[in-house]
Amino acid sequence: MFTTIALKLTDPQFMAMMLAAVAAAVTVLAVAAPLLSGDQLNKRMRAVALERDQIRARERERLNRQGQETRPSLRQQPKAYMKQIVDQFQLGKWLGTDDARSQLMMAGYRGPQAEIGFLFFRLIMPIITFTAAAIWAFFFWETTLPTVVRGGVALAGAFIGIKAPEIFLRNQIGKRQQSMRLAFPDALDLLLICVESGMSIEQAFRRVAQEIGTQSIPLAEELSLVTAELSFLQERRQAYENFALRTGLETVKSVTTALMQAERYGTPLGHALRVLAQEGRDERMNAAEKKAAALPPKLTVPMILFFLPVLLIVIIVPAVIQVFEWN
Repeated sequence: MFTTIALKLTDPQFMAMMLAAVAAAVTVLAVAAPLLSGDQLNKRMRAVALERDQIRARERERLNRQGQETRPSLRQQPKAYMKQIVDQFQLGKWLGTDDARSQLMMAGYRGPQAEIGFLFFRLIMPIITFTAAAIWAFFFWETTLPTVVRGGVALAGAFIGIKAPEIFLRNQIGKRQQSMRLAFPDALDLLLICVESGMSIEQAFRRVAQEIGTQSIPLAEELSLVTAELSFLQERRQAYENFALRTGLETVKSVTTALMQAERYGTPLGHALRVLAQEGRDERMNAAEKKAAALPPKLTVPMILFFLPVLLIVIIVPAVIQVFEWN
């Protein structure tokens, strides 16, 4: 078997056929990938439009009920079996915290469906990982290991299951914040242009959301939500605070603070936006310079492991060959 594989690998015709097949497959994937990816921007903007309609319906219902506490929601309802399990075990009391809700919003998951799903997976993931780790440790691992070690492996699997939803949320938050952090200075420039041209802040947010979507879909979604909340919430300050809470970025908090001060005291907004946009660009440049400065230390170990041995071989081997030829 190994002889056949070695012969095939040394056959130039066979290797040429394999390389041609790989090249053809990569070409097909490169051509088909844009067709299969779909239009993510339009999909997220439709979700934002649905969220805006939900805010409108909720505020109208609140006004009709004259300040009653119960507020109906038109959001998509969670799956029945998830909701039944969460309600039966009362997971909202010991698994659902305000910090978890805020992380869900920062990750882009809003509404009761996201919260119910998060609570459900926080319950079910430790059970799944514990069972899988226990089956692997007790039935598929070496028989000479003691039972304590196998039990430790099972408990480690349960711990991984407990932390898995939180790690997933942190990963999603990091991706969204990175996308918004890179695009926010440009969004501030566009917002400044709109404000100085005489647009109201709602129209400016709406226009910037349409333009910035090609650069950052999460930021376009958040700006559209701000536009909806500015139109339907009682206090505009609440819309700005919700925007800062959903993003979790210090730059956005600074901008919302400036917007609230301008709303309250009537201070000029253009100068504050210009200064904040310049600070955002400087922060983005500093982050790029920091990554560039950290590159040489990161390359030290790969160079020692991969480049220097090859360089030494190239330099020393000819000299060694000449020494043996002279002898």
